[in-house]
Amino acid sequence: MSLWMILPLSLPIFIITGIWVVYAMALYNQHVCPVHNWLYNASCEEQLPLQRGPVLCCTLDNIPLISKCGTLPPESCFFSLICSTGSFLVMLIGLLRYAHVIEKHRNCVLNMAGLSTAWICAAGLIMLGNFQVTQISHKVVK
Repeated sequence: MSLWMILPLSLPIFIITGIWVVYAMALYNQHVCPVHNWLYNASCEEQLPLQRGPVLCCTLDNIPLISKCGTLPPESCFFSLICSTGSFLVMLIGLLRYAHVIEKHRNCVLNMAGLSTAWICAAGLIMLGNFQVTQISHKVVK
């Protein structure tokens, strides 16, 4: 049994765990509302980071989406790290699968298409993690 089979299993474990850690960091810093708070109010008087107490008044801007959780520092740095490392793993797994298919069979169009798709997905993941829209729009407005 080869140790290379641990690599494809480590990708979802790493990404899913990393996303939950980013959510926990955003929740701790009160950048997003908890998932269990489904009562959002459009007339909140204070912003979420300024509120105290067990009950938070949440607006639609504080919904805990993955992109919202990884927008503000310090969790944005960890989100970028997770996306970049995950992208590297996707590229590596795609390349190893491509080499494995060439070794077992001759090269075919589907094998090349699979490698290209994996690398396009990896490029998209790098773009997602390192160019957060909120950070870019704040810098342009200033």
